[in-house]
Amino acid sequence: MGNTIKVKAKLKGDVADVKCLVVHPMETGARHDPDSGELVPRHHITQLSFALNGRSVLIANCSTAVSKNPYFRFSFAGAAAGDRLSVTWEDIKGKSDSIETILG
Repeated sequence: MGNTIKVKAKLKGDVADVKCLVVHPMETGARHDPDSGELVPRHHITQLSFALNGRSVLIANCSTAVSKNPYFRFSFAGAAAGDRLSVTWEDIKGKSDSIETILG
């Protein structure tokens, strides 16, 4: 899909503060299309993963209860300048996207 993830990570000592926005419709399957009246099919992220230098630091299992274009923020210790932070999501339709940033 490309360019569906925006991530910023700031270091304070060895603690990384991560902010991440994922552009995704996150459809619940319960909403009706206003034009046709038909149900809009479910389409949501099932898993969002964050890894530091290939090692998982957070895995979020998502469902229909997460809003459109979800925003996540968290902090973790043990990071250093030059480390690689990767973010990956997968959705119920088998689509995915990923991005990598270098901590500075």
